[in-house]
Amino acid sequence: MQKVIQAALEAGKEIMKIYETDFEIEYKEDESPLTIADQRSHELIKSMLESNYPGIPILSEEGKHLPYNDRKSWREFWLVDPIDGTKEFIKKNGEFTVNIALIRDGKPVMGVVYAPALDQLYVAERGKGAYKVTSALTSSDKNVITLPLQDSNSKIAKVVASRSHMSEETNAFINELEKKYDQVETISAGSSLKLCLIAEGTADYYPRYAPTMEWDTGAGQAIVEFSGGTVFVAEEDKPLVYNKENLKNPWFLAKRAD
Repeated sequence: MQKVIQAALEAGKEIMKIYETDFEIEYKEDESPLTIADQRSHELIKSMLESNYPGIPILSEEGKHLPYNDRKSWREFWLVDPIDGTKEFIKKNGEFTVNIALIRDGKPVMGVVYAPALDQLYVAERGKGAYKVTSALTSSDKNVITLPLQDSNSKIAKVVASRSHMSEETNAFINELEKKYDQVETISAGSSLKLCLIAEGTADYYPRYAPTMEWDTGAGQAIVEFSGGTVFVAEEDKPLVYNKENLKNPWFLAKRAD
């Protein structure tokens, strides 16, 4: 875990060097934005993971995506998003993250999410729980907090939604909650910080009825699940799984509340 955390922190340092400059923006074939920070973060994480774990393959948003026939036999692999929330990075609102997950047999068993502009780190590992580290670059035992931070309120539902993506289905979900709770509050956040808010207990529900890819969710799902929450396919009683033939996720619901 420490080596994976170090990879995320070092990537964060490189990202922040570029964040504080007037960087150029490119656009990929799907019209999603790409910056040199995405690429440098990818190369650094890839290098550190390959050096420390040479036998484990890497699937990164900014790396080469092997055909399913070449990866379907992977029992375990690293799932990496060098910058989750590139739109937030470009807006310079601080709500972007570095995501690194270890996937085993289609399930996340370790997750690291680092928000470099906020210097907040979330880590989780199967059997060891989930934690938040404040002031991660200067961390001590006093900075490490066990998740969740707080319990759900039975009368108030807090729903976390994306700053950059809001769908009609999400609005409909919120409307249904208003029939169930005395009060419904909406919290906006970017990137995998939305999943981390569920892990914290700061929010109760995160309905994602809009497109995401596997690297967007793997690390955050680990942090939610090992803090006691769930990340299930929307309207189905089964968790998100990984290394699918199609790397796009189905719609999902992350939650703490019953």
